[in-house]
Amino acid sequence: MTRSERLADQLDWYWNRNLRPRLDGLTDEEYFWEPVRGCWSIRPRGTSAAPMSEGQGEWTMDGASPAPVTTIAWRLAHIIVSCLGWRVGWYFGGQDLESRAIAYAGTADEALNQLDEMYGRWNAGVRELTDAELDHPPAVGPERFPMENRVLHVNRELIHHGAEISLLRDLYRWQDGAVPRRI
Repeated sequence: MTRSERLADQLDWYWNRNLRPRLDGLTDEEYFWEPVRGCWSIRPRGTSAAPMSEGQGEWTMDGASPAPVTTIAWRLAHIIVSCLGWRVGWYFGGQDLESRAIAYAGTADEALNQLDEMYGRWNAGVRELTDAELDHPPAVGPERFPMENRVLHVNRELIHHGAEISLLRDLYRWQDGAVPRRI
């Protein structure tokens, strides 16, 4: 097994055993659920109260820094665009997902389709990297660290944000002492 295959398999194991199965059955109600007042989310254009909103199309992403508590919709958009999309465009070619230009998903199903596409493109690109490419900074993109560092960073980001989404799903199921439904 090559080094790039090991790096891809690390994330693939988490993706197939932990994160992606936890997203099955995600409803629009859960996707947009705000566990506290003032959450950032994905919202219909013109309805955001956040300091800024980004996106093209009917839906925009609340933004500025630092982010407060965020919804599953916001976290999925962050993974799709910031964690995977930018880097897929920079390192592996194709559409560069610019946060101001993306059409954010207005439904859970649409977001999961975007996520699956970006994850598939990321994983395929990582698997094709040579040892020499892993040892040096990528030729494009703003980072000047070795590509292996970038891959490990994306792995950490996906694991980190995936755990947050999983926790939000648990909180949604158990809110107000309700008996959890199976997901």
